[in-house]
Amino acid sequence: MLNRSRCAWCTSDPEYVRYHDEEWGVPVHDDTRLFEMLILEGAQAGLSWLTILKRRATYRVAFDGFNAQKIAAYDEAKVAQLLADPGIIRNRLKVAAAIQNAKAFLAVQNEFGSFDRFIWEFVDGKPWVNRPASLKEIQPRSEISDAMSMALKKRGFKFVGSTICYAFMQAVGMVDDHTRDCFRAEK
Repeated sequence: MLNRSRCAWCTSDPEYVRYHDEEWGVPVHDDTRLFEMLILEGAQAGLSWLTILKRRATYRVAFDGFNAQKIAAYDEAKVAQLLADPGIIRNRLKVAAAIQNAKAFLAVQNEFGSFDRFIWEFVDGKPWVNRPASLKEIQPRSEISDAMSMALKKRGFKFVGSTICYAFMQAVGMVDDHTRDCFRAEK
């Protein structure tokens, strides 16, 4: 498994290798998982993705399994508890964004029946498959991530700029950017 050719961004860290091999670019249609990835991508802003991956288990506990209903009801005592938790990124704006995003997420579910139905419409319900020759060909955003960012912001979501949205799309398989030399690329 370690001898396989992978996308150049994937280091030899076992957590990164597992994420690359089993998750990145794989379509996700579970609302809780989609919400988790949206919150984690926002938490990653300005940091490395590996930093977040290494804290994901702690995030799952700290944020009640990414249960949007529970998170939407967090009060100042819970915020203080989160800001004291060394296992997550203790940034007040990012914690507040997670709470606001839970509220916006629930509103989207109420309006569309599921977040999945809403978010996957940006790619017409099917993954957008790219096969870049190298990392240099992968753009940090796209017209679709621009549109997604605008739509999410309009609905009250925070930490959902176009670059974060594009990374989210890659993480949940809406976009598959595995490079041509990667074993995960369909030959």
